[in-house]
Amino acid sequence: MSDTRTYTASCFCGAVQLILQGDPEAQAYCHCDSCRRWSAGPVNAFTLWKPENVEITRGQDEIEEFGGNPGSNHAGVVSLRKWCAQCGGHVFVEHPDMGLVDVPAAAIADFPFTPGFHVHYQESTHRIEDGLKKFTDLPEAAGGTGREMKE
Repeated sequence: MSDTRTYTASCFCGAVQLILQGDPEAQAYCHCDSCRRWSAGPVNAFTLWKPENVEITRGQDEIEEFGGNPGSNHAGVVSLRKWCAQCGGHVFVEHPDMGLVDVPAAAIADFPFTPGFHVHYQESTHRIEDGLKKFTDLPEAAGGTGREMKE
């Protein structure tokens, strides 16, 4: 019997459903303008998964897509934002340049969200003093400069 963790994610109405296998590559908060606008909140809680660990199990034909990153100062970043055509609920974001899929932490049922850091913290509109690293862009391992900021 496999001990691989399995999680279910869905849009707001449940028309689109995903199965996530294993553990995410990263869990963190993003403070960039683009993510804040997309999430309609002061900060975005994200999880990054390898594409082979994300399976659409229901509602593939209900998924709409926007290819772009408007308002973002992250030149060259490609993001394919996906949502449900029925309810407008966000489902995931493909980051082909990174080779990862971003599933909003709030869309994953019973997920033990444990953020490891903050990215694009200089764009923050809501400061969070939690002792986690605050990066000006991304950690070096994710292709960023790895520059940190104080809380």
